[in-house]
Amino acid sequence: MIRIDLDVMLARRKMSVTELSARVGITMANLSILKNGKAKAIRFSTLEAICRELNCQVGDILIYDPEEKHADE
Repeated sequence: MIRIDLDVMLARRKMSVTELSARVGITMANLSILKNGKAKAIRFSTLEAICRELNCQVGDILIYDPEEKHADE
């Protein structure tokens, strides 16, 4: 399963979800879906914008965990 550690990077950068939402141009609802691991997909342009604003690499927020199961399994 792919786990999203957006909360960790937000905390490290001392940035709120509201601020990231405004900087990236994504709605709070969609950012919340992503942050809570409920997203089915993400556009590369959105991922790029998030990484740019958080000054991080994709691997800092997307973590592959082969042991973790999806909620629907």
